[in-house]
Amino acid sequence: MGDDDEHNSSSDEGRKEVDIYPLSCYYFGSKEAIVFKDETVSDRITRMKSNYAVYGLRTSVEAVLLVELFKHPHLLLLQLNNSIFKLPGGRLRPGESDIDGLRRKLSNKLSPSRDGNETEWEMGECLGMWWRHDFETLLCPYLPPTVKKPKECTKLFLVRLPESRKFIVPENLKLLAVPLSQVHENHKTYGPVISGVPQLLSKYSINIIDI
Repeated sequence: MGDDDEHNSSSDEGRKEVDIYPLSCYYFGSKEAIVFKDETVSDRITRMKSNYAVYGLRTSVEAVLLVELFKHPHLLLLQLNNSIFKLPGGRLRPGESDIDGLRRKLSNKLSPSRDGNETEWEMGECLGMWWRHDFETLLCPYLPPTVKKPKECTKLFLVRLPESRKFIVPENLKLLAVPLSQVHENHKTYGPVISGVPQLLSKYSINIIDI
């Protein structure tokens, strides 16, 4: 075995694995719509400033959920108004842990009932963190040492799906399976966080499980 073969072998052994199942294994339905705030960018900034003054740093948690379609990994995304794409998740409550908050948000957005008593979510590791340095700036995948008081932190977690599950989505949202190849670096359509997910998954060996 040559040096290159030995290097490739050791690299493969160090990669983590994630199993994904066919999209056809999952059931999709709808439930009562979620009410979203209808606000301008200016309104949102004003609300963020007000909340920051009371609670401090805003922390959000979002889930990376993977399925297989046409022998390729796909990312599950929520779509609002046929134009806005989001990873399932949302803002934490004061004092709430990352895992408890993400479970609550996933149950609220994707489970048959909002308390999620019949649903278990297998939480994986935190894949990455994004920071909003100031109220008017976009989320950035690093925090410069000069920024002492960031305004928002968004954490992405890998959530491993079982081989079957019911996804019950609010009727004013769509749950879409989007190819990782389409998401990759497609900032214009999906924004910087979602378009960066394929890079965060590069350390994993993705195993497609045939059912």
